Amino acid sequence: MSDSAQTSGADQSAYRVFVKICGITNLDDALEAIDCGADALGFNLYPGSKRFIELDQAAQWIAQIPPGVGKVAVMVNPTLDDALRTARLDLFDSLQLHGNESPEFCRDLAEAGISFTKALPMKDEKSLDQATKFFTRSVLLDSATAHGFGGTGRTFPWSLAGRFVQAHPELSVILAGGLTPENVGEAIATVRPAGVDVTSGIEAEMGRKDSKRVQAFIAAAKSA
Repeated sequence: MSDSAQTSGADQSAYRVFVKICGITNLDDALEAIDCGADALGFNLYPGSKRFIELDQAAQWIAQIPPGVGKVAVMVNPTLDDALRTARLDLFDSLQLHGNESPEFCRDLAEAGISFTKALPMKDEKSLDQATKFFTRSVLLDSATAHGFGGTGRTFPWSLAGRFVQAHPELSVILAGGLTPENVGEAIATVRPAGVDVTSGIEAEMGRKDSKRVQAFIAAAKSA
């Protein structure tokens, strides 16, 4: 997913950002996002999230999602066994690690052949000190919060992400944190990420997507 979206600095005319709609809690929202042009969907398996889905109950409808769109399991501080078990289900294409997973943990996943993205909470320049040490080319930059992992609805200074993208063309950088249909175009122009990830900015209510905002977000991102 992220490899195909990697931007070539020598060919900006080929630049095309991919869009991940995260916090999917039901099949209708998943299918609507796909119809609107989403490249990937995220499913929150962290029990502490307000958008948590119980995998035993959700597996049946996740399995009905048609091929051609990436399906990402969002996890927070899983055990290695849980991460491996989830990744090897016939439901997801990759994992997104949104907790305090160590480089050693990520190395073990990489050595097991698991595709994953490491999310990093952005506070300042120092937030990126470890960004290249997680044994993955796919890194997600999100707003930092003391009250949870992602889905804050708040942005962080995009200039930090923009400088990081320029300094690390070998990485596929996904931008998250407070993105909306109204600001995603500016965010993409500033950062030039491989992809953008949105949760709260397109919701009608907690855990339910607003189809018009989903459509507007994807249109704005694809035309940026």
